[in-house]
Amino acid sequence: MKLYHAPASPFVRKVMVLIHEAKATDRVTLVPVSGHPLDPGTLPVDRNPLGKIPALERGDSPTLYDSRVITRYLDQTLQAGLYPPAPRLWDTLTLEATGDGIAEAAVLIRYETAVRPEPSRSSDWADAQWQKIDRALTAIEERWMSHLSGPLDMGQIAVGCALGYIDFRLGDRDWRGGRAALAAWHTAFAARPAMLATAPST
Repeated sequence: MKLYHAPASPFVRKVMVLIHEAKATDRVTLVPVSGHPLDPGTLPVDRNPLGKIPALERGDSPTLYDSRVITRYLDQTLQAGLYPPAPRLWDTLTLEATGDGIAEAAVLIRYETAVRPEPSRSSDWADAQWQKIDRALTAIEERWMSHLSGPLDMGQIAVGCALGYIDFRLGDRDWRGGRAALAAWHTAFAARPAMLATAPST
């Protein structure tokens, strides 16, 4: 299998954390790519017409894309056990969607400030994205800490990768204020070997 990869992407990191947790790094070859919405660069548009990563090439089968599709496939293929059976599955999937939504909003803020030409930038639009993040983090602090403290699953990994991306790209934004439980959880979760091995970089 080949994974189209960029080390700064929180969505690629989700997949990489699963691979490390499954101890299957020898089964996936990384293909470095780069680009963004205004310039696809070397993004695999021939494999994923949306021009996004991660994308997972599977030999003669169609390439998979969207991190949640890839993690479900790899979880089954590698028998990682990161999607528990129902009823916990529904909480895991909802928490994963929440983490992915946080990461998506953070990436859009990054694009607005680093990719869009300065005359076209909108601080109001970026702030609206941050409001999504802020609401989601408050919801996690208030509703999801018991799940985060439970057995490892993809919901936890998605939230951990999203928070890591905020620290990496939006370090001037204080997401920890008023969220002592989530901040403490993230400190411990970020120390997992799989998280340390996949820390984002430019």
